[in-house]
Amino acid sequence: MKTELQVPSNLSFLTIVEHWLLSSLEVELGEHIDWPRQSNRLRLVLAEAYSNVIRHAHKDQPHLPVLIRLEIQDRDLALEIWDYGQGYHTEDYNPPTPEAKQESGYGWLIMNRLMDHVDYSLQIDGRNCLKLEANIPEKVQ
Repeated sequence: MKTELQVPSNLSFLTIVEHWLLSSLEVELGEHIDWPRQSNRLRLVLAEAYSNVIRHAHKDQPHLPVLIRLEIQDRDLALEIWDYGQGYHTEDYNPPTPEAKQESGYGWLIMNRLMDHVDYSLQIDGRNCLKLEANIPEKVQ
């Protein structure tokens, strides 16, 4: 199953984006998933990715759309978040440390810890793509 959603760069659409993602997954995967655990994980990752686009990539440009694509094959999920920003060079990333008491930089860490694979591609047809992949395990009975 493949589906996509295009939304404005506005945090007031976050609830709509989360609902779209979780509803799409429930339709495709049914009741064989531990939804409380998986929905919390996916909502956090999606909120972090979407808010980063709004706060950083599309800063002061709310007219720019955010494209979100979802593909599910069996229980393998691929989520892409596309933006028009300048891009972020992941090789410049330094993970936060407790003693540094820094206020930013946690999003990349969170996404990498909660997903099986995270990839960021700069400037593909004028856009950047954050790709998040995970296997959604079946519910343990």
